[in-house]
Amino acid sequence: MDKDITVLAIESSCDETAAAVVVNGRQVLSNIIASQIDIHKIYGGVVPEIASRKHIEKINQVIEEALVTADRTLEDMDAVCVTYGPGLVGALLVGVGAAKAISYAAHKPLVGVHHIEGHISANYIANPDLEPPFLCLVASGGHSHLVRVRDYGEYEILGRTRDDAAGEAFDKVARAIGLGYPGGPQIDRLSGEGNPDAIAFPRASIEDAPYDFSFSGLKSAVLNYLNECRMKGVEYSQADVAASFQQAVVDVLVNHTMLAAENFDIKKVAIAGGVACNGGLRAAMEAACRERGYAFYMPTPILCTDNAAMIGAAGYYDFVRGVRHGLDLNAVPGLKLG
Repeated sequence: MDKDITVLAIESSCDETAAAVVVNGRQVLSNIIASQIDIHKIYGGVVPEIASRKHIEKINQVIEEALVTADRTLEDMDAVCVTYGPGLVGALLVGVGAAKAISYAAHKPLVGVHHIEGHISANYIANPDLEPPFLCLVASGGHSHLVRVRDYGEYEILGRTRDDAAGEAFDKVARAIGLGYPGGPQIDRLSGEGNPDAIAFPRASIEDAPYDFSFSGLKSAVLNYLNECRMKGVEYSQADVAASFQQAVVDVLVNHTMLAAENFDIKKVAIAGGVACNGGLRAAMEAACRERGYAFYMPTPILCTDNAAMIGAAGYYDFVRGVRHGLDLNAVPGLKLG
């Protein structure tokens, strides 16, 4: 396109209220995030009703701040992009409602964006040279997907979780060993003090679905180990448990990704999602790609967690492909990719 395309993007799928202004899918003029972590930490996880109420309190503020920071007005926007699924239905409805109101009042096209597509598209912001096709591992609190990105907006899911997502397993294990919420950063930090080979936790593989993930058995193995130690009065090292658990998760994520890259002859590999912040995963995936001669891409940590810039990136490519939604757009908590 000859003309720059500027979009206002809104994200409210879980516990971050976010708005951003993005130009041409890769240039971020603003990326404002109001996190609720300190609130949900009290309860050891996200409370959907509280999340929804906090989104209502913050949504107008973050949108206004995104526009002011970008030095743009609604008149300068070519479209309004918003996450409409998957996610918590009450949380999604706040963002969708705000986006529809702005679209109607400002006479701007409305583009509903898939949350996972947003995570994948965060790589376009962090890596301006990245173009499809490539393979992307999306790992977060609610999702573990291995996605073949054929083109902008064209996805093939090669593997997905059969039970717990990777981030969900991190949170549950962190709670079991006495760490706070969110569990991922806590385990990543503590793992640096432990021995990843101290405890032989299982690495699950599914015979008829080599790219699918399963972490419930690993989670159960950690809980059984902790319970056995406590019943026998045996002391255990929190750091060793954290390091051994994290290594098991990383091994599975990396091995399945490398297997898919080899079998589908894909030379470009990316990671995305909240778990992509994990230092062990970033290092192991980069090393595995380097060993095989693959190009490796990863977003900066702020773009791995939920944010609106990634929704603006995905929304831009949807917009130029002609995707438009009406004012009947609704939240779809179980929205599928592709």
